[in-house]
Amino acid sequence: MSNRKMITAALPYANGPVHIGHLAGVYIPADVYARFQRRLGKDVAFICGSDEHGIPITIRAKKEGVTPQDIVDKYHGIIKKSFSDLGISFDEYSRTTSPKHYETSQDFFKVLYEKGKFTEEVSEQYFDEQAGEFLADRYIVGTCPNCGNENAYGDQCEKCGSTLSPSELINPKSMLSGNVPILKDTKNWYLPLNEYEDFLNEWIIEGHKDDWKPNVYGQVKSWLNDGLKPRAMTRDLNWGVPVPLPNAEGKVLYVWFDAPIGYISFTKEWAEKNGKDWKDYWQSESSDLVHFIGKDNIVFHCIIFPAMMKAHGDYIMPKNVPAFEFLNLENDKISTSRNWAVWAHEYVEEFPGQQDVLRYALLSSAPETKDNNFTWKDFQTKNNSELVNKFGNFINRVISFTNKNFEGKVPDGILDETSKAAIKTAIEDVKNYLEKYEFRNALNAFMGLVDYGNLYLQNAEPWKTIKNDPKEAAQSLFVGAQIAAVVAQLCEPFMPFSAEKLFGYFNIEKKNWNDLQNTEIHIESGHKIEEAPLLFTKIEDSVIEAQIQKLENTKQNNKKTNPNANPMKEEITFDDFTKIDLRTATILEAEKVEKADKLLKLTVDTGVDVRTVVSGIAESFTPEEIIGKQVMILLNLAPRKIRGIESQGMLLLTTKPDGKLSFVTPDDSNVENGIEIG
Repeated sequence: MSNRKMITAALPYANGPVHIGHLAGVYIPADVYARFQRRLGKDVAFICGSDEHGIPITIRAKKEGVTPQDIVDKYHGIIKKSFSDLGISFDEYSRTTSPKHYETSQDFFKVLYEKGKFTEEVSEQYFDEQAGEFLADRYIVGTCPNCGNENAYGDQCEKCGSTLSPSELINPKSMLSGNVPILKDTKNWYLPLNEYEDFLNEWIIEGHKDDWKPNVYGQVKSWLNDGLKPRAMTRDLNWGVPVPLPNAEGKVLYVWFDAPIGYISFTKEWAEKNGKDWKDYWQSESSDLVHFIGKDNIVFHCIIFPAMMKAHGDYIMPKNVPAFEFLNLENDKISTSRNWAVWAHEYVEEFPGQQDVLRYALLSSAPETKDNNFTWKDFQTKNNSELVNKFGNFINRVISFTNKNFEGKVPDGILDETSKAAIKTAIEDVKNYLEKYEFRNALNAFMGLVDYGNLYLQNAEPWKTIKNDPKEAAQSLFVGAQIAAVVAQLCEPFMPFSAEKLFGYFNIEKKNWNDLQNTEIHIESGHKIEEAPLLFTKIEDSVIEAQIQKLENTKQNNKKTNPNANPMKEEITFDDFTKIDLRTATILEAEKVEKADKLLKLTVDTGVDVRTVVSGIAESFTPEEIIGKQVMILLNLAPRKIRGIESQGMLLLTTKPDGKLSFVTPDDSNVENGIEIG
């Protein structure tokens, strides 16, 4: 196992603050892992920074009527401070607008260009004639070919999660003007990802089938099974890292080309400040590279970036990419645009001194293997029941009783075998779980020692034995002090602010993990323990109710207006409307489309004929439950092939608040098929 750890955390877009979904799914687990590796004595570089070239930046700037630089300056500062306030211990937190990043990403591009790794292709790209510019993928919206979402972007459908290209969208529109864009020739440089399929299959599919998380491995396998295609590494934009070639004016590096190179450029910045050689971390087989990301970034970190590094030839591959799933808020998907989030900077302001409560709550419900949920009531319970009543109570008992009865000094005693085993097991379990990226289990192992300490004191009852058998009371307090000292040490990766307090309360230093494992007596008899305030404080119902009301206000505001709604489509005449042929119909047969989790193939009786419709509804309905369902169908939509199946029409559906689809159906269930609507 390597002694050097190159740890990265996904670059947050600097178009808004970070929220609890980001914290739970990337940054807090990454910080726990980095702190733990430092405690193991590893040479750690924990690197991150703001991604300041993404299309969301320019979209936000246009919306607010300011420049992209104004946006990134504002949010880079907010994000960086939020991470610092919450104890995220980056060795370097930089930004992709830094000179070092421009230099590094342009040099990387030139190496690939000079090695002939790119193909130059002239292709038709969408162009907005009114705006006078080529449209980035995120500036194009249309209907997703997989699920029918009418607000899919040109690079991704946020409803079904499909990765798209603009040419796949049905009825594309420009977000700049609302007009239908035209296709216009432009030259860009492509990385032929298909040429790296064999390498990726060997490295990941064969090499990491046993040690990578199933969600990561499965998604990569699916992509490789479908076959990779060349992907453009440049874009026609006026915001980003300029393409470092002659005659490339108006072109910048694709954001997913330059952003991951930020890990390298930021490492260079850190290395220069600290007398290190950045190549030791990125180009040496003695270094372990680990990427912490959310599941929406798997393809970029496990296919595109590794292909780039392989093409370059000088870089190591990631040892692991422990991607997390998503965290929901109060049973609803976190949404920046709907302001449905708990923002990190607001939490720090509204819960001063309680950073570790949030860290603990998010770690205990971390979405490691599946989407998970955060509620304010659960947050309150975790604080009041687990941190105050268990953790804080145990520490307070040891400190207050020692100060009251033994002049604040650890009394004489011996560590019994049962307690010795409990301490040893906790230290080993926390280590083993963290090495396997199982953060919830590691946290539970740590809290298990707290539970043991509470139970030990409860059974020993030193507050009773002190009256009749002071020696027995001293013995139990000696053991309690040993457990508390280890709890303080184990606490640090998860709750660093609380650990710092505990180190002060017990007058102890933070230990190397190996020393922790090899030490039997963790705090000697006669050692002075300070009098101390309570480690955690109860959170009252009124505080939680205020947060719930805050979200309820957001929900009400969202009902009044939807900031995500697209502009009204081009006005039509009554004659235009009469061209639309909407009919009642009945689903006769339904079956899943092979190798397409989202799609169902339907046989529909329209009253006019029996036809096939392919619809992206498989996540909301099983084939069995919709057979016999009466629906409404757009009958005269031109046929279109989806996954090789000709789809003849489109069913009318809407989305419920929980994200599931619902059919638009006639009120009268006895309406015949083929009846016109309108």
